[in-house]
Amino acid sequence: MSLTILNAADVLAQLGSYDTIIDARSESEFALDHLPGAVNWPTLNDEERVLIGTMYVQVNQFEAKKRGAAIAARNIASHIERHIIDKPRDWKPLAYCWRGGKRSGSLSLILDQIGFRVTLVEGGYKAFRAAMLVDIPHQVARLNFQVVCGTTGSGKTRLLQALAAEGAQVLDLEDLASHRSSVLGAIPGKPQPSQKRFDSLVWDSLRQYDPTRVVYVESESKKVGNVAIPTALVDRMRASPCLDLTLPMDERVGLLMEDYDFFVKDAALFCSRLDVLTELRGKVVVNAWKEQVMAGQVRGVVHELLTQHYDPVYLQSMQRNFVQYGLARSISPNDRSIQAMQQLAKQVLQYS
Repeated sequence: MSLTILNAADVLAQLGSYDTIIDARSESEFALDHLPGAVNWPTLNDEERVLIGTMYVQVNQFEAKKRGAAIAARNIASHIERHIIDKPRDWKPLAYCWRGGKRSGSLSLILDQIGFRVTLVEGGYKAFRAAMLVDIPHQVARLNFQVVCGTTGSGKTRLLQALAAEGAQVLDLEDLASHRSSVLGAIPGKPQPSQKRFDSLVWDSLRQYDPTRVVYVESESKKVGNVAIPTALVDRMRASPCLDLTLPMDERVGLLMEDYDFFVKDAALFCSRLDVLTELRGKVVVNAWKEQVMAGQVRGVVHELLTQHYDPVYLQSMQRNFVQYGLARSISPNDRSIQAMQQLAKQVLQYS
């Protein structure tokens, strides 16, 4: 017997030592969140879980367990034929399910009998998530951040991407959240991850950074769209040194029209999104913006959105929340182009 059962905290520390991380839960459970790098080999899929759960309630547990075992055995056999036949003797998998271990335990028992060195997560995904949430503040505490500040349209995301291309350590929270972090920041056709998934993505990023090097991050609020940034990370960001990125207004408007081109191309979509500002700006103002958009005057609307809404809110937030914002070093690219951001990134790294 070579089956090992590890508690979640030990699994966190050894996550990179397994050849394959197997999530034995159903497809929907896996989609909600999973361990970094995991593959989904359901012991029972979504439809089968509903079937067995219904039998538990409407028939009895014994009959449900028999039917569940038959289905699980077929699925495990399929996983072995599809994924495991070509694995060498020294293949080392990690397996988990939700909490009780029945689904991953069934798979692990068979893999163990074959002769593989299998590790099972004690307490499953639920225990792993609890341990991960405890670990996030520890990961944050070991790192040094530099916050890229700047009003909307100043090119913060472009600069982060340029810094990453130059080899810098970058935590792009908007990329992880699939959202551009403003009331108009939802990306068409790209749903946000669940809060659990976002937490895991943030933790997985943090744990891989070198603590001897700076991590660059954008000056986000507590939430990016519908997902909340871990509190420990928010607090550390707000206490960290800042860079103040500036661009002339015309360049900012042009950058936003490039980055939000789906609004430029789809006036109806833009107008529907503007409705979310009605409570803040009033119907008269928002309706006037919508009329301009439908008339093709998008640039003027973007300019007014910046001057009347985004800039005042952003500056108040920065001055209130980021304690070193007043000491921020001012940086500015020649223009909004990717090339200019690349040049600026080199300058930032040179003087950091």
